[in-house]
Amino acid sequence: MSSHRYQPATLEPKWQDYWLRNSTFRTPNPGDPDFDATRPKYYVLDMFPYPSGAGLHVGHPEGYTATDILARYKRMKGFNVLHPMGWDAFGLPAEQYAVQTGTHPSITTRQNIDNFRRQIQALGFSYDWDRELATTHPQYVRWTQWIFSLLYETWYDNELVKGRPISELPIPDGLTAAQKRAYVDGRRLAYIDEMAVWWCSALGTVLANEEVIDGRSERGSHPCMRLPLRQWMLRITAYAGRLLRDLDQVEWPDETKKQQREWIGESQGAEVDFQVADGSDTIRVFTTRPDTLYGATFMVLAPEHNLVTKLTTRENSDAVHEYVLRTASKSELERSANKEKTGVALGSYALNPVNGERIPIWISDYVLATYGTGALMAVPAHDERDHEFATLFGLPIVEVVQPPTSHDGCFAGEGVAVNSPWIDGLPTLEAKRKMIAELEQRGLGRGKTQYRLRDWIFSRQRYWGEPFPIIHRQDGTSELVADSLLPVELPELEDFRPSGNPEPLLAKAREWLNCKDSDGRDALRETNTMPNWAGSCWYYLRFIDPRNPDQPWNAEREKYWMPVDLYVGGREHAVLHLLYARFWHKVLFDRGYVSTAEPFRKLFHQGLILAFAYEDEVEKKLIASDLVTEVDGAFQANGRPVRQVVAKMSKSLKNVVNPDDILGEHGADAFRMYEMFMGPLDIAKPWNSKDVGGVSRFLQRVWRLIIDEETGEVRPPAAQDAPGLERALHRCIKKVGDDMERMAFNTAISAMMIFLNEASTAGAEPLSHSQRERLVLILAPFAPHMAEELWQRLGHSQTLAYHAWPTYEESLLIDDTIEMPVQVNGKLRAKLMVPLNISSADLEQLARQAVAEWLEGKETKKVVVIPKRMVNLVV
Repeated sequence: MSSHRYQPATLEPKWQDYWLRNSTFRTPNPGDPDFDATRPKYYVLDMFPYPSGAGLHVGHPEGYTATDILARYKRMKGFNVLHPMGWDAFGLPAEQYAVQTGTHPSITTRQNIDNFRRQIQALGFSYDWDRELATTHPQYVRWTQWIFSLLYETWYDNELVKGRPISELPIPDGLTAAQKRAYVDGRRLAYIDEMAVWWCSALGTVLANEEVIDGRSERGSHPCMRLPLRQWMLRITAYAGRLLRDLDQVEWPDETKKQQREWIGESQGAEVDFQVADGSDTIRVFTTRPDTLYGATFMVLAPEHNLVTKLTTRENSDAVHEYVLRTASKSELERSANKEKTGVALGSYALNPVNGERIPIWISDYVLATYGTGALMAVPAHDERDHEFATLFGLPIVEVVQPPTSHDGCFAGEGVAVNSPWIDGLPTLEAKRKMIAELEQRGLGRGKTQYRLRDWIFSRQRYWGEPFPIIHRQDGTSELVADSLLPVELPELEDFRPSGNPEPLLAKAREWLNCKDSDGRDALRETNTMPNWAGSCWYYLRFIDPRNPDQPWNAEREKYWMPVDLYVGGREHAVLHLLYARFWHKVLFDRGYVSTAEPFRKLFHQGLILAFAYEDEVEKKLIASDLVTEVDGAFQANGRPVRQVVAKMSKSLKNVVNPDDILGEHGADAFRMYEMFMGPLDIAKPWNSKDVGGVSRFLQRVWRLIIDEETGEVRPPAAQDAPGLERALHRCIKKVGDDMERMAFNTAISAMMIFLNEASTAGAEPLSHSQRERLVLILAPFAPHMAEELWQRLGHSQTLAYHAWPTYEESLLIDDTIEMPVQVNGKLRAKLMVPLNISSADLEQLARQAVAEWLEGKETKKVVVIPKRMVNLVV
C-alpha cells in the first residue's frame, strides 16, 4: 500500500485540532469588534441531545451531519452562521443510575457529556464550542428559574389577547386580603392545583399521559395509577388559540402542523348548565351540538369528576367506588379506544335546562376529566358512543335532528331540528346559532370555543431537575425567591431512592428545605422539581448569548439572530417539545423579552436510520412494540428459521451500531457522506456498514485525482481549463448548490460522483489548478477534513471554511456540442460529436463519412435527419 494514500486516522484529528485551537467556527455577535453587520444571518440548530450513558449510535449524527453541511455551505455563501451545540442534561435515567450505583447524577451527567462531545467532535462538526451549554449548569438553571418566575408573574388578558404583568391585573373591589390573593393566584400562568395524575411508585414520580401505556410506565413498564396530587401547572390553554393560528406563520412539515392542531383540538360550541334535581349543584357541560339539547336523555360524568362522590346515593356507592378504582388503572388512550361501553348510575338526577325533564346521571370511562368539563349531556339519537351506551343500559332515545334522507339507527350528521320547540324546522348550523342565543338570553349557557389542550402539569417528584424558585410561608401563602438569589440549587442527597409515596425526594433534604421568607420568617422551599421539558423550552435563546452574567440574553443580539432559520430534529418531538417551546416563547414575546412571535421559522425532521435485528426473541419484542418497519426475507439461526427485520436502533434489540467503529475503519468524512448518500434525508433508511466502503473509495479517488500517491506531491495541473471538463464542473457546481438549498444531499453527492467519473475517464485531460480548487470547495461541506488537507496542499495557508462558494456561468450549462447517433437501415453504426447548430447538409456529409463502410457499393435511397436527435441512412 502506498504511504501517501489519504489516511483519515492521521489527517482528521489534525484538522479537528486546528479548528478547536483556532476557534475557526466562533461566531461573532452584534457588538463584537469582528462582527460584520453587512452579512445576512443564518441560525441553524439541532435539537440538542440528552447525553445518555450509551453514547451516540449511527442514527444520532444524521441530523447533525445535515445541519453541519448547511452551516458550512452558508458560511461560504457569505452568511453569519450561528451553529451551536449543548446538552439537555436533566432527566430520569441519570437519577435511576444513581439509585442503582450511588453515583451522583451530576457525575454521571458530566461523564456522559464528555463522551458525547468526544464523539461529536470526532465527526468534524463545525459547532461554535464557545457557546456550549448544559441545562444542568447553575447559570443556566438560574435563567430557567427566572422564566418560571416570569410565568408566575404573568396573567393572560383575553381582551388584549396577550400576557401581561400580574401587577396590571384588575382586581374587583370589596375583596378581603385572602380573597385578593386567591383571585390573583387563580389567574397566574403558573399556579398550583390538585389534579388527577398518573403516579408511578416505582419511578417515584408523576408521569404525563403520553408516558403511560396500558396502565404501565413507558420506561421500565412499572404499574401506574391515577391519584389526586398537588401539582404546579402552566396555563398553556390561555395561548391555545394563538398556538393554533400562528402555525400558519411557519414553514413546517404539514404532518407536524396537523399533529399540533389535533393536539390543541379546537371545537366551537356552547357551555350549558344542568341543575342537579335536588338543587344542590350545577353540572356544566360543553357540547359542539347545542342544537340537540332536547334529545339529551341522560348525563355521563368522568369517574374522576369532583361531584361523583357527592352525587352518589347510598345504595349505589359500592358499585360506583369499585368502578372508579377499576378506571384508575386505565390510560386515557385505552379509555378513548375502548369500544366496549361500561358505566354505573350514581342514583342522582339532573334537569334538562330546555325542557325541565329529569334525566339520570351516570359515570363511564369513555368520558375524560381532561377534556371539556369532564361531563357530557348524552344525546343517544345523534352520537354513536351515547347510542351504544343507551342501548346497552336501556336508556331513552329521542330523535331531534331529521336526516336529509332516510336513515336507520344513530344519525350524527347535519339535518333539520325536530321535537325541539325553540328551534324546530331550522337547519343544523342555524339551529346551533339560535340555540346558543336562547341559552345566553335565558342565562342557561353561552357560546364557547373549547380546546382539547389541557394545562401543562409542570411538577415532578424527582431529584434531578430544576428546583422551583418558590418559598411557602407558614400562613399558607407563597412567594418567589428574589431574582438576586437565583439560582436555587439542588441540595446534596445521599439517597436517591423513591420512597414509594408521592412525597418529593427533595423533602429528604431537611436543612435545605427549611429557609426564611423575604421578611425573615420561617418558611419551606418547594420540593417538587421541574420536568426535563423546562430546560429545552428556551435553550435556543441562551445560545445567542450564553456567557451573559446579567441577562438571559442581550436584546440586540436576540433581535439579530431570531428566529431560528432552520430547526432539525426527530418526528418524536412533533408535538410536546415544540408546543411547550412555542408557549414559553409567546409569553416572552408578550412580556417584551423576544422580538418574534414564533421561535422556529423552518422545521425539518430527519428520517430514522434503521438496523437489522435477527434474534427471534428480539423480533417478538419488536412486533409487540410496533417498531417493525420492514420484514426482509428469512434465514436460519441456531438451526431454526428466523425472520430478519429492520427496526429502530435500540440497545434492548441488540442492533445498535457505534459510530466509533465506523470512524476507526473509514474515517469521519466517509461516515458523513454515507449517511447523506443513503437516501432522501426525511425518510427512514436501513444502515449497512458494508456500504460505507463505497463512499470511502470515492474519497480516495478524489485524493488520487489531485495527489500522486507515490510521491505525496500535488499532480501537475493542466495549463488551462479543458472546455469539456469546465462545462461539466459548472453543471456540477449548479447541481450541488441547488440541492444544498433543498437539503437533497444524496443527489448532491451523486452529482460530484458523476463529475469525478468524467474527470477520471481514461484519456481525460488533467484538471487545471482552478478546477481542482473549485472541486475541493464544493466537496468541503460534506468531507471537510479531506477538503482542508487538499486546500492546504494546493497552496493555501488559511482555512477554506470562509472561502466564497464557487459560481457557475449559465452559458456553460448548455453544451455547444452534441452526440449524434448515425444509423444505417435503422441500426446504430456510429456516433458523432457535432456542433449544436450544425446544418442538415453538413450533418449528412459527416454522417456519410462515419458509416462509409456500410454504404460502399450501395445506393442511398433516403436520408432522415432529425435535428439534435439522429441521422438514419436508408440503402
